[in-house]
Amino acid sequence: MISLIQLSFVSIAVLLIVALGGLMSERSGVVNIGLEGLMLMGGFVGAIVIRSLQLNTDMNHMLILVIGILVGGIVGGIFVTAHAYASIHMNADQTISGTALNLFAPAFAIFTARSTIGGQQVFFDSSKFLIRKVPILGDIPIIGEILFQRTYISFYLAIALLIIVWVLLYKTKLGLRIRAVGENPQAADAQGVNIYKVRYFSVIASGVLAGIGGVVFVTTTSQSFDATVAGMGFLAIAVLIFGNWKPWRILLAATFFGFFRTIGSAHTLISFLDNVNIAPEFYFMIPFLATLIVLGLTSRRSRSPKALGQIYDVGQR
Repeated sequence: MISLIQLSFVSIAVLLIVALGGLMSERSGVVNIGLEGLMLMGGFVGAIVIRSLQLNTDMNHMLILVIGILVGGIVGGIFVTAHAYASIHMNADQTISGTALNLFAPAFAIFTARSTIGGQQVFFDSSKFLIRKVPILGDIPIIGEILFQRTYISFYLAIALLIIVWVLLYKTKLGLRIRAVGENPQAADAQGVNIYKVRYFSVIASGVLAGIGGVVFVTTTSQSFDATVAGMGFLAIAVLIFGNWKPWRILLAATFFGFFRTIGSAHTLISFLDNVNIAPEFYFMIPFLATLIVLGLTSRRSRSPKALGQIYDVGQR
């Protein structure tokens, strides 16, 4: 059971980080369904950097991972500026703009990988990134075994980012402005808030978090990048909606969906499921079936920001 819980932390961390990215953008009123593409771009470039550092340097493996995560975040922030410019300055349809990111990212990753390293897959050694045991904390009974043994730095990073986003949105003047712009941009504009700057900041922050999530996913689930993030970006959108666009509810939603995704991919660890004569493909469907069922039951009670997806021309009230 402990092994299953620890495995679920991998999916929970990814979903939480990427959903927080979606939260930053959509709280300001800009729809971002391009999380999948942003994850893929961040994960691709992050994997290239990690591979290069592992092959050409003797740098500490944890430092290599941190550099890869930072690079993935920067790439996600740069890539999302296309969506930000199209949505904020050009008044483009935000759904179509986000879809364009999702379509462009895998094609770019595959073409670039084949052109530079001669193949679609980017291999690296992710086994070095596993934290076997955190000193002192790992010796705590039960809690230490669950939280501080056989884990990844991404788990602690996700919790830190959750706290940072919560403090930013609810304890700072900038956070108040982000929420105001997402609810009533006309009123915010009348009070002198620069709608463009607030939305640009929010969308770029969204790209940074999604790019980080892409690197985290790649380095904690496989030994290579293969131009896919397994639909985690779309699942993160479901987490965002189920979490009702609130940080702590998003944590609960990420835990729920992350656990079901782990059951789907690691059902052989559960004895009674392993003994049931059901095709493995059924278990792989579990997280997505859970998504459809939960969203169907809760969508009416979801309350998105009132100005979400609405085009706003600054100065026109």
